[in-house]
Amino acid sequence: MSATREFSSKIRASARLACPAAALIPVLFPAVAQACALPPSVLLTLPTGHYITAAALTVALTAVLGAVSGRLPAFTAHLLLDRPVILPQVLTSYLGFLVLMGLCLIGWLGNRDPMHNLMTLVFWTGVWIALPLASMLFGNLWRAVNPWTGPVRIVRSLLGRSSGIGLARLGHAPAILGLAGFSWFQTVSLYPDDPSVLASLAAVYWLAIFVLAVAEGEEWLDKGEFLTVFFTMISRVAPLWHEAQGRRTRLYAGWPGAQVLRLPPLTPSAVVFVTLALAGLSFDGLSETFWWLGLIGENPLEPTGRSAVVWANTLGLLAAFVVTLALVLGVVRLGRMAAGPVVLSFLAIAAGYHAAHYLVMLLTAGQYTLAALNDPLFTGDSWLGLPPFYVSFGFVTDPAVMPLIYGAQFAAILAAHLLAVVLGLKLAGGAAGLRAHLPLTLLMVAYTILGLWLLSTARAG
Repeated sequence: MSATREFSSKIRASARLACPAAALIPVLFPAVAQACALPPSVLLTLPTGHYITAAALTVALTAVLGAVSGRLPAFTAHLLLDRPVILPQVLTSYLGFLVLMGLCLIGWLGNRDPMHNLMTLVFWTGVWIALPLASMLFGNLWRAVNPWTGPVRIVRSLLGRSSGIGLARLGHAPAILGLAGFSWFQTVSLYPDDPSVLASLAAVYWLAIFVLAVAEGEEWLDKGEFLTVFFTMISRVAPLWHEAQGRRTRLYAGWPGAQVLRLPPLTPSAVVFVTLALAGLSFDGLSETFWWLGLIGENPLEPTGRSAVVWANTLGLLAAFVVTLALVLGVVRLGRMAAGPVVLSFLAIAAGYHAAHYLVMLLTAGQYTLAALNDPLFTGDSWLGLPPFYVSFGFVTDPAVMPLIYGAQFAAILAAHLLAVVLGLKLAGGAAGLRAHLPLTLLMVAYTILGLWLLSTARAG
């Protein structure tokens, strides 16, 4: 990932205070540099090649044994709790809308320093990192705080609208456009962490989706709004989840991925959306590597900044999407399997890589977010009751701590790919033999290697 030069310089200055070795690279931040990278001073001491080899062999062996033996987990779901809904979705959604509007006001009127503005901190660290991670454990939490459902339902009720305008015929195409634009803004644009720019884009995007949802109906959000689609998809790997039925909600528990097996096959547009999500995450990690910078003629030791590589990174992001889509559809075709069911298994990879990719950012930028929430006006108050604390990056060069963090990232990548392999075997059905699964297995192994390599390779600062 990349960041604005001003913000990166502030992060680097903080890192220098924490430890001289950490000043070799910027510590990441929202939409920003090196969210998945560890400091070279620690990383180069780790046997990452052995990790990658072991993970690739494990994924390959699991696929072969699963295909040959046919013995796979049952992925059953168990009902834990059945209770009335405490807070209606229309209320929690409207509160989410009010919070978003408040954050936009802070983005426009508050401090322009991204590390001292709640708009940047809450969106990138809270919405884009913490909320997805929580959803991977506890189900679709976005459903409750979605800032459109409540306002749309209220306005449609006041207008007496009960029909749509035919947007449903577009499938996931609007969400694909939204995710593509967001990926470009996050990875390529010049000001992804500028509070005012972020607030303006968030307000314009909210209004556009609001108008379309009022015209079509709130159900359209499940296919047309990219955040809703993305959060819903990655939450399917959660071992705990809620299912609302009228005024009651049921809490279920099961193997991670149990929800995936209960889903209908993906439509062609949904397949493209999943592929775009994978490609965006992959290029996000690739764009700061020495390999990519060398490929586009940049000196990784003296990067010239985002503005110099806008077109190169734009073309790279597009190429990543095209290549990923071609590979996914190609292996499915070689195996003579249906894309709709099989590509559901890639939801596990998207979730696992999202968790691993942003873990270090959560531990670094998350400190700024917690400090800002505790003292949102930066007047020395303690709204959360926390004692004063200083943001510290010292742990990023601690030889005892960083291997643990890399181990957590490694575990997330490996577990996600193992789950994807098992889900792929289940979704393809018993009729598909080892030969049919071989292309898909090779792609899973390649993705495992790529994900772990992106976490451990040299990166520019």
